[in-house]
Amino acid sequence: MIFAGPSDAPLLGVNIDHVATLRNARGGRHPDPVAAACLAVEAGADIITFHLREDRRHIRDEDVERLKEAIAVPLNFEAAVTDEMLGIIERVRPQHVCLVPERRQEVTTEGGLDVAGQFDRVREACQRLAQAGCRVSLFIGAEPAQIEAAAGTGAPCVELHTGAYANAWWDGDAAGMQRELDRLREGLRRARALGLRTHAGHGLALSDDAGPQARPSSTAAVAALPEVAELHIGHALIGRAVFVGLRQAIADFKAEAVRARRAAA
Repeated sequence: MIFAGPSDAPLLGVNIDHVATLRNARGGRHPDPVAAACLAVEAGADIITFHLREDRRHIRDEDVERLKEAIAVPLNFEAAVTDEMLGIIERVRPQHVCLVPERRQEVTTEGGLDVAGQFDRVREACQRLAQAGCRVSLFIGAEPAQIEAAAGTGAPCVELHTGAYANAWWDGDAAGMQRELDRLREGLRRARALGLRTHAGHGLALSDDAGPQARPSSTAAVAALPEVAELHIGHALIGRAVFVGLRQAIADFKAEAVRARRAAA
């Protein structure tokens, strides 16, 4: 089955991890990522995304429980493919799960999940989570081998890692931007042809967050791709909220995606 993306714009998944990062820098309970998630939903977030890491560097177990109780829109639970995380997901039963790679030494997720290299393990995880009622997505690079392996696991969705494109955009590397955008475009088309619903995310921002105004934002460039059904954005959105507030930041990112999709139609 081929999944159609929304015609207006991709759905926006707001990642609240960095609200928890700020809380944890000082300890205590403030700022509360669950309160931020509630405000994000009021402001128009379609999905709330969070990553429960092995070292609990931002989101904590009690945050997950409170999110499940407080949030009416779908929760997108990002997690590594470990027995501990699979067990927590089976107990919490979030609507969406995104399986990601994880290294304790990394600052943020540095690449896509190696589905081809651990195919049996990932396929087993997908089966377990599907039985728990979760829609599973695999966070992968745009490499053909990874896309084809993802389709073979039974996961209905993939999220393509946009970090290389976002980094080229921040650096003003026009050749790198074009190369990575072409890779993303081809990867999205290949995944859709294999019957996968296609999402994208990592490092995307708005132009006025970076200074130069002459080029489209990285968010706009990816949102314009018609195969992208969901965008998941965290760091740049929360960073923008420091200056304009969370409601306005979400409105800005949603408006950018709508403008880009309509302009590309």
